[in-house]
Amino acid sequence: MTEILTEPLAEQVALDALWMPFTANRAFKQAPRLLAAAKDMHYTTDDGRRILDGTAGLWCVNAGHCREPIVHAIAAEAGRLDYAPAFQMGHPLQFRLAERLTEITPAGLDRVFFTNSGSEAVDTALKIALAYHRARGEPDRARFVGRARGYHGVGFGGISVGGIETNRRAFAAQLLPQVDHLPHTHDLARNAFSRGQPTHGAELAEELERVVHERGAETIAAVIVEPMAGSTGVLLPPAGYLERLRAICDQHDILLIFDEVITGFGRLGAPFAAQRFGVTPDVLTVAKGITNGAVPMGAAVVKREIHDAIMDAAQQAGGGIELFHGYTYSGHPLACAAGLATLELYEREDLFARAASLEGAWSDAVHALRGLPHVIDLRAMGLVAGIELDPRDGKPGARAFDVFMECFRRGLLIRVTGDIIALSPPLIVERGQIDEIFSTLSDALEKVS
Repeated sequence: MTEILTEPLAEQVALDALWMPFTANRAFKQAPRLLAAAKDMHYTTDDGRRILDGTAGLWCVNAGHCREPIVHAIAAEAGRLDYAPAFQMGHPLQFRLAERLTEITPAGLDRVFFTNSGSEAVDTALKIALAYHRARGEPDRARFVGRARGYHGVGFGGISVGGIETNRRAFAAQLLPQVDHLPHTHDLARNAFSRGQPTHGAELAEELERVVHERGAETIAAVIVEPMAGSTGVLLPPAGYLERLRAICDQHDILLIFDEVITGFGRLGAPFAAQRFGVTPDVLTVAKGITNGAVPMGAAVVKREIHDAIMDAAQQAGGGIELFHGYTYSGHPLACAAGLATLELYEREDLFARAASLEGAWSDAVHALRGLPHVIDLRAMGLVAGIELDPRDGKPGARAFDVFMECFRRGLLIRVTGDIIALSPPLIVERGQIDEIFSTLSDALEKVS
């Protein structure tokens, strides 16, 4: 039973001390939107309103909120082992979770390095790429290739290879120096209102050949992309694009990193996007859905030969620590307990297959929005959708934010980035709730000018 507070939390707690992330703080604190409880598909606000979660929190609560097996696993572990040192020590759950994770990752990716977030997973993957090439006697392979409109977290490595300019601008003076960017794949002129993967754009992967020609393959350590770009507004890869990136990387001995922090754990109807698209990277970064969002955790999952090259080089150099990298909370006991319970829940309820089974109904509901005011593109795959709106003159992002506010007023949580609405409900969503999401969104789009 959700406890309804006697008065809104915002009237009980001072708001000034907290500096909120990715938030217009002044505007928020004038009219705060506070969530006080959650269960399954719904949040409850501090004043007792039920909010249907159309975004799985922030792409992470794939199994729904406050699921009892996960809650109980965390509580039990907190009473048994609250913390264990991460350096030169271990605890059983971190080994169990690593093994369990490799049962669903793409074949060959079976070595796991735990982190605490997607941002840390990306920086870890970049470091591993450098260490790998150094171990192979190619230390000059130090350049990274990212992509415009890519999001890879907020560490200096992640924003360097990332391509969202608003995230980079204030920090540009100290970003990693040896980074190039491929063009993004979003092509409204040719691909608007596509169903599934867009038809046009595979040729954009050839830009990697241009970078190789200009920089020299011997200088490039890795290419990092999101197989489906999420935070920039749900950009699906054109048919053949990822396959071509893989082939070019293979040709030039460049590592391919897939950032699957958003797409992992069933979001596209498969354990990972790599399996959905049939393209296997050398390194996979994950977070969010690994613990259902209940405890912060991430991981870099690498091919065994990458791991072994680093191990062997250290052994030949005299042994000892092979990779000078890690975090105080790597493989935290509570996170591992949450992760094991989450993976078991995914399997027991067959949630990845469930997402795949709902894809047709979901896509139909998305594309039924065509023709509504200001909608200029619709795209969907698995249980994710992007609804792109025509921006207001001189006010980019304002129209989508007004839709966000109108949906919240009507009891639906959506996510907006610029003038793109992103939807990604928990994988337990029912067909009736899909209807509710799109009915509410449709009404909001009709109302917002």
